[in-house]
Amino acid sequence: MAISPVTVHNFRSDMVSSTSMIDNSSRPETASFEQTLLQAFDEMNTKQIRTDELAQQMIIDPESVDVHDVTIAMAEANLSLKIAQSVIDRVIKGWNDITTTR
Repeated sequence: MAISPVTVHNFRSDMVSSTSMIDNSSRPETASFEQTLLQAFDEMNTKQIRTDELAQQMIIDPESVDVHDVTIAMAEANLSLKIAQSVIDRVIKGWNDITTTR
């Protein structure tokens, strides 16, 4: 019996901004809220991946990684995830407040 590899759909590659007039490399101050939010999520994801890579490297070759670097990377990844959760919760709450007529 062969075990097939697990594949995960990359939803980020499907997301395309509806505004094509913004060039973040030359004018970052004109970035839309959507692009700013997606960039922040990309940075958060990068921190999560880096933490995972450091933890795997620590398991494979403990002498090549300082345990403090792994701890700091985990703390940064955890903090960025909590901030992202707070932002998402506030955006959802704001949207619900806007769409609800009282």
